[in-house]
Order: sequence, then C-alpha cells, then structure tokens
Amino acid sequence: MNQFLSLLLNGLSLGAIYALIALGFVIIFKASEVVTFMQGSLLLLGAYLIARLSEPIGFWAAAAVGIVGTAAAAVLVERLLISRLRGAPVISLAILTIGVDLIILTEITRRIGSDILNVGHPWGGDAVSIGGVGITTNRALAIVVAGILIGAFFIAFKFSSWGIAMRAAAEDGEAAALMGIRLGWVSMVAWLVAGVLAAVAGLFATGSPTPGVTPAIWAVALAALPAAILGGLDSTGGALVGGLIIGVATAMAAGYQDQIAFLGRGFGEVVPYVVMVAVLLVRPSGLFGTRDVTRV
Repeated sequence: MNQFLSLLLNGLSLGAIYALIALGFVIIFKASEVVTFMQGSLLLLGAYLIARLSEPIGFWAAAAVGIVGTAAAAVLVERLLISRLRGAPVISLAILTIGVDLIILTEITRRIGSDILNVGHPWGGDAVSIGGVGITTNRALAIVVAGILIGAFFIAFKFSSWGIAMRAAAEDGEAAALMGIRLGWVSMVAWLVAGVLAAVAGLFATGSPTPGVTPAIWAVALAALPAAILGGLDSTGGALVGGLIIGVATAMAAGYQDQIAFLGRGFGEVVPYVVMVAVLLVRPSGLFGTRDVTRV
C-alpha cells in the first residue's frame, strides 16, 4: 500500500509538470490553430539558460532570466514566422515548428555536449513527507507551483480581456476579427504564456530525482503531447486532467515494471502513447475535446 501511495504521489507530481507543458500545446492551438511541436525545445532552452546563469548571478535571478528568455524566444517565433504565414495550411505550420524545434535542440545539444548541467536548485535533493509518503522537495514544489500557475491561467482565461478574446477566437476566428478582436495579439500572448509554462516545467523537470540538464529532457514534452491530445487539444481543463493521468500511468508502470515484465523492459516509456491510443479509440476528440459536427 505504501508503494502504491508513493507511486501515486510521484505520478501526480510528474503529471503536474506534464500539465504545464500540455497547457502550452492547448493554448497555442486554441489561439492560432497551430499544433506546435516546439514545447520540447522551449523547455530545454529555459532549463539551459537557468543552469548556465545560476552560478554567476544566482538561482532566482537565473530562473527569472530563463523564464523571460524562453517567453521571448516563443514570441519571436510567433512574430517572425507564424504570424507571417497566418492562413497557410495547418500541416505546413506544424512542420515549421518541427524545423524550429530541431534547430534549437541541435544548437543547445552542441553547447551542452556530454555534460550534465546542474541547475542549482536551493532545495537540492531534500525530501518531504506527505501523509507518511516521501517525495522530493522539488517534486512537491512542482505540484504547488503548477497548481498556482494553472489556477491563475484559468482565472485569466475566464475573466481577463485576453481570455475572452481567446475564447472568441477559438470559437470563430473570422467573427472575432470582425468584432474588432486582434487575432495577432491573441496569438502572440498565447505563445508568450506557453513559453513561460515550458520554462517553469523545465525548471522542475531538471531537479531531483533528475540529475540535471541534458538534451534528453527535451523528450519530456513528447510525453506531454499525448497528455494534451488525451484531454482534448482544444480543452484547457483537459490539459490538466490529461497531464495527471499520463503522469500517474507513467509512474505506476515504472514502479511495477517487474510485475509487467512480460510487456517488455522500458514499457513505461511508451505508456503515455498507449493510454492516448486507448482513449482515442473510444473518444476520438479526447476526454474533453469538442466534437466537430458536419451537416450533410
């Protein structure tokens, strides 16, 4: 029972990180109808900047610079590339984001080399006990910070002018533009928010029990993409639920790998995709996604 609770808690903490990244996928899709594949490189960029700057300027200043820098990079991509190609086929924009993702990933991989960069978290490898179940302080903070950020986003999405404009653009972009909503501004802010969420996810994804920053953390976003699709690519609430489901499923598969050894070693690495496929077979639009209805 103790093992189950420990895996559940660690799965929820991992799911909180996935939820931050998945929310970035959803925000961009709702604002600009672009399925972005850049969240992995943005996550890696944020973690890399924080790791490189934490020693010379201190962790908190480095965290601020890393988050701002990642948000700025996301906005630059949106302004210089996505906004100029607005109206292009969706598949072309998706491939464009793959290209940019590979460019950023390749450059940061070249700079890191075979090293493992230490982010320098003040809480280090400390652990806390929640209800008698142990969890690293880094993962506990990930749950708290993710909860605060996601809660703040939902409030802004519901009540701020940008949130209202984004919901209108997602519902009917052409009608929203005719009503005076600046779709370019909505898209730019969406990319900025997605960049912030990716950097924060990178900050916690590289802390204990993860040893530090390596190019391999880019793959964290690959597990978050099934979370976004599982919840529904146009559902912000679905991103949260999908992230938690994928996080718990991944942790459980890793924790009980001996019991499921007949499925093959490393099965936990493909669990996010197995869960996604299983759900999509029943609900093709995701758990909370909007079904398109076509009159014939």
